[in-house]
Amino acid sequence: MTITPAAVPETPLELTILMPCLNEAETLATCIRKAMGYLERSGVQGEVLIADNGSTDGSQEIATSLGARVLPVPERGYGAALIAGIKGARGRYVIMGDSDDSYDFENLDPFVAKLREGHDLVMGNRFKGGIKPGAMPPLHRYLGNPVLTTIGRVFFGSPSGDFHCGLRGFNRDAILGLDLRAPGMEFASEMVVKATLQKLRITEVPTTLSPDGRSRPPHLRSWRDGWRHLRFLLVFCPRWLFLYPGLILFLGGLFGMGALLTGPAKLGGLTLDVHTLLYASAAVSMGFQLILFWAFARIHGAREGLVPEQPMLTRFLARFGLEPALLTALGLFVLGLLLGLAAVAIWGAVSFGEIGGHGTMRLAIASMTCMLLGLQLAMGAFFIAVLDMVRARR
Repeated sequence: MTITPAAVPETPLELTILMPCLNEAETLATCIRKAMGYLERSGVQGEVLIADNGSTDGSQEIATSLGARVLPVPERGYGAALIAGIKGARGRYVIMGDSDDSYDFENLDPFVAKLREGHDLVMGNRFKGGIKPGAMPPLHRYLGNPVLTTIGRVFFGSPSGDFHCGLRGFNRDAILGLDLRAPGMEFASEMVVKATLQKLRITEVPTTLSPDGRSRPPHLRSWRDGWRHLRFLLVFCPRWLFLYPGLILFLGGLFGMGALLTGPAKLGGLTLDVHTLLYASAAVSMGFQLILFWAFARIHGAREGLVPEQPMLTRFLARFGLEPALLTALGLFVLGLLLGLAAVAIWGAVSFGEIGGHGTMRLAIASMTCMLLGLQLAMGAFFIAVLDMVRARR
């Protein structure tokens, strides 16, 4: 889904308080009254906007009767509702929060103050502001949120200490410029990650989380949505998914092959021989493939505007294009072929009968490794060239 900024309204507002809604009749009125009370008390010129995701319990009528504006959003999903709501907001700033009465819409002054100071994204932090008893399941409080937040901070350098706080404020135009697309719960991660990568000004304020006021179970599904957040973080940071594991496998495999190509090696009480050499060769091939996938992901992501360009990779590709890559691939393949011929010659020396020892096997493994690397490099170079052609056509 591509979001483009909506037309500037005739009467600009400073703040839109945005709530996604799917059958929240039990708590919606309370949230709207609190938000309206905040606007009246603070004197902020604003509106309350309900991004309704197809409620069938009368939520729309409740919102309208209390003076909130309702925006129907046919595409289901937490992210889909918020993306449409941000697009339809009339305020310069937007503060979004769940409509289950778990966040305090009467105390938005810290968010507005930070936005007025020029911050683009103001995250709530429930761990600093306080989590009331029963407000957050132990699985989320002690495992899910801390783990995913730590991954986000390590992978992307985000300053946020609570990656998935649902109460957050932002400059509408700045967030629209991120082209957010995730339709599900991972939208929360996408906003923070893209804001960090695009170097928006991010800060956080303490906020309190209370038990929600619903009698039904929440829409959130712990393991399913937790996996979707983790999957997004891994895919959006391919160096952790592809590059680092690939380098470990590739360099470790090369070291193992170098140690075992000439003969067995002792490691403590272990004797490593041709079988270990075979696994080392597999590690080299798998590691190289992962490194290539990292390059593909970085190039495609940068050219789609999802992530910033990697300057080092860009410079390397500018100097080492298709033709040099193909020549290198050809050299590796020829080297592998020569090693294979040497193994065949040794076999021929015994009239193509049984070969004693593992010397021929070592040559065969080295031959196979070189030819595989040559093929992988050639195919990878052609694929990168295809990406360049698609970009040029656009």
